[in-house]
This record gives sequence, structure tokens and C-alpha cells, in this order.
Amino acid sequence: MQPYFDRGAWVSKITWSEVTKRITSGAVGVLPVGAASKEHGLHLPMNTDQIQAEWMAQQLIQSRNVLVWPAVTYGYYPAFVDYPGSCSLSKVTFSSVVCDILQCLIKAAINKVIVINTGISTIAPLETAINMLEQNDQIILFNAYDGPHYRHVKSGLEEQTVGGHADEIETSIMLSIAPELVDMTRAERHTERMQPGPLNRTKPDQPNYSPSGVTGDATLASPEKGKLLVQAILDDLNDLFEKFRL
Repeated sequence: MQPYFDRGAWVSKITWSEVTKRITSGAVGVLPVGAASKEHGLHLPMNTDQIQAEWMAQQLIQSRNVLVWPAVTYGYYPAFVDYPGSCSLSKVTFSSVVCDILQCLIKAAINKVIVINTGISTIAPLETAINMLEQNDQIILFNAYDGPHYRHVKSGLEEQTVGGHADEIETSIMLSIAPELVDMTRAERHTERMQPGPLNRTKPDQPNYSPSGVTGDATLASPEKGKLLVQAILDDLNDLFEKFRL
């Protein structure tokens, strides 16, 4: 009889033989994707995206038979490279790296893989990476901030007139899942409308000027809003499992 597991595990914390047992039991693969080196204003850490992606994966571990691979923490984030510490790969490099990783999961006989993505500029290259695989029907891309539950909750509680990065919404999420890492005394409001293209921190006469790196109003954030937002994300994830009968 195949072993049954009522909760998941991080691949990095178990042996390959345990990985084999869990794959045999039908475990779903999970690959978190979230930047570890990307500016998030003066009040949030550079690895905000990574924290959120790994938090979502950890919630799945608590109640589902999943195998979570280490997060992909470098990606395609060209809008933020003017801020020291921020790092971006090219689209081609990022897509190729993710494709190679997914190929390893498929080779290990994982039947289904969910890619948990907490970026926006990463969506298109992740789609490219998945389409590069012959077995792309085994890969499901979950864009955390584009699910129906999330969009509904966000539209109902958002107070800022302009947002998009390290703003009311993202800061609220961090206040809910990692409040010890948020410094609200440094949260800023920057609600000038942005144009497509990179942000800049030093040229007020140029487009997309944001000295802090915030686009939106981080001062409006609260843990109560964050709790509603993260529950909506978990509801979207749960619907995904139900849809594909995972």
C-alpha cells in the first residue's frame, strides 16, 4: 500500500528516500517564486516577496500532501534595479533557470507542480518557462495576487487611490504574516501615477520618481486588512486544489 501523508514537507529538510516515499504517495510539488533582493521601500525588507511565497507554501504544508522545493529568489524584476541591493535577471535567464528546475521535478516523477508566484514582472517569463516544457500540462502557475477571492477582497478594502508596490496592500499582508519585519514609522505615501517602466530614486524631473521605492500609500496598511487578504489568497489556493482534484 502506498504511504499516506496528511501534511507536507520542505524537500530541503528531508532525505531523498523520504522524498521518494512522498512522491509515491501522490504528493503535489510546489515551487515558490519570490524575490529575496528587491527593494520594498524603507519599511519592508528586501526579501518581502520571498517571505510571502514561502509563507503560502508553509500553509499548504500544514494540511496537504505537498513537497515544497526551495524558493527561486532571483528573477526578472527590472523596475527596481535603481535601488541598491535590488537584483534582476534577464527574461531569458530567468525563464531558463525555472524551466531547468521544473524539469528536475518532472524527472523525479512529480505528477503535478504548482508554481506559487508573488511577482508581477515574473508572470510572462514564468509562462514562457512552463511552455518550454514538453510536459507543461503538469505545471500550474498560481499568481498569488490575481485570484478571484483576492481581487474581490482587495477591491473592497483598499483605500489608496494609487498603489502597486510596498503599498497599503503589500504592507498589510506583511503586517499579518511577519509583523516583526515591518517598520511602520518609516512607511511612506507616494501616490503619483506611474508610467510603464523602471522606478527611479534620484531624478525628480524624470518619470516614475519615488525616492523611497514605494508606489501607493503604505501608511494606510493594517494587520486587519492583511488578515483578510491572506485568507483570500489561501481560498484561491484551496480552489485550485479542488479544481484539479489535487
